[in-house]
Amino acid sequence: MPIEMLRGLPFSVDTWTPASSLKRHRFLTHAHRDHLAGIAGTAAAPCIYASSVTVLITLRYFPQLNRAAFVELEAGTPPLLVSDPDGDFTVTAFDANHCPGALMFLFEGAFGAVLHTGDCRLTTDCVNALPFLPHPSRRIDYIFLDCTFARCTLQFSTKHDSICQVISCIWKHPNAPAVYLVCDMLGQEDVLFEVSRAFGSKIHVDKDKNPDCHYRLSHVAPEILTDDPVSRFHVMSFPWLSDRVTEILALARSRQEPEPLIIRPSSQWYAYCEAPEVSVKRRPVLTQPMRDEIGVWHVCLSMHSSREELEQALGILRPRWVVSTTPPCIAMDLSYVKKHCWLSRLCPNDPLWKLIGVPVGMTTVTVSPQPSVRTVEAIEESEAAVAYSVEEFGSDDSVQVEVAEPTLEGFEIRVEPPLTLFGRARFGLLPDESQLWRDDYASVEFIDDVVIEATEQATEIGPSKEGMAD
Repeated sequence: MPIEMLRGLPFSVDTWTPASSLKRHRFLTHAHRDHLAGIAGTAAAPCIYASSVTVLITLRYFPQLNRAAFVELEAGTPPLLVSDPDGDFTVTAFDANHCPGALMFLFEGAFGAVLHTGDCRLTTDCVNALPFLPHPSRRIDYIFLDCTFARCTLQFSTKHDSICQVISCIWKHPNAPAVYLVCDMLGQEDVLFEVSRAFGSKIHVDKDKNPDCHYRLSHVAPEILTDDPVSRFHVMSFPWLSDRVTEILALARSRQEPEPLIIRPSSQWYAYCEAPEVSVKRRPVLTQPMRDEIGVWHVCLSMHSSREELEQALGILRPRWVVSTTPPCIAMDLSYVKKHCWLSRLCPNDPLWKLIGVPVGMTTVTVSPQPSVRTVEAIEESEAAVAYSVEEFGSDDSVQVEVAEPTLEGFEIRVEPPLTLFGRARFGLLPDESQLWRDDYASVEFIDDVVIEATEQATEIGPSKEGMAD
């Protein structure tokens, strides 16, 4: 769920609300549908910067949009100079390692250096491709960070290792007459490409039942695509997966035929099993495929950064401030942020105050041995009446910043007009997450047939939503 940019920034990223339409420049990181919500109603707003692949897929989803409304920006190209009445700025695009066409944007201007990751997997190679800014004068000031797994302790395998698990699982089932790969989501094309290459076979996608997947593959990897249903390899869509798997396997058993092989490369099933309420002995391992009770083989493949990868990336980039773009996980869940990002360490003329709506010079800092703890809720109608959680800021124990109203944890900030804060729903104050998993699993098994017990209420999401935590 993308978040609105700070009021002091002249651009929006992945948001298509009335508030974001007031921004003079708009950027789109990738074409997962949760990042496109509302885009169809913003045709009259300023142009949209995105990669060519993202533009292609977006226009497929929303043909009513005007192609001329998009400006293509690619990873590996020189910084683009953007003219703005408050001061020109540059934007540089980097590969987000998430899905085809996904970009991170580095904005540099009078507001500082701002990196927006969109959805990303910040592996070491991905971070090494980013600009190193070791000198304090060129340090990245603010990162809007994909914190999808900031509260998850799973240590994900690399994409290469996960794909090798998929291929190994297929090799170990030579009698399976058909192989169904649950890879219809944008970002899983590499799995299909490597399977096709390993087995020298094209992959069938039903153009009528799965038109969007067929369209994407026809542009991203047309050489692996076939319309011939006789192929051994097929793409299976995720919605209503358990119902279809149950039906397919039951049909094979009734005919006394070998069962087809169904593989789902995803991190959702593993993230659920890692939840605190699931006992350690019930948690699956990530290093080899595992079969659930209904017959789906799971391989952990993540398109988002693990907590460990986030910490390593922040340690290299050393930003001054971090904001999570993926509630309910917040930046303060990360050790780097707890250690290095405090409002009390900002000097009165720091540009951050202006970005969050506090005029420079209108803050005062005082010391207090007993800092107050209160939740911030300041609303400004022009910015869609959104509030910011105290947790995203944090405080030093011995410092209090004074304000007329409201107060932060351990802080008070005196401002006129009132401080604009955003993101109650975006920074951990949402209602409890909806139950994502609904199918009962009694057991899971390793590929070598070692059976372990699984949660009684593991579940599967019910119609597919692109861009969720895979």
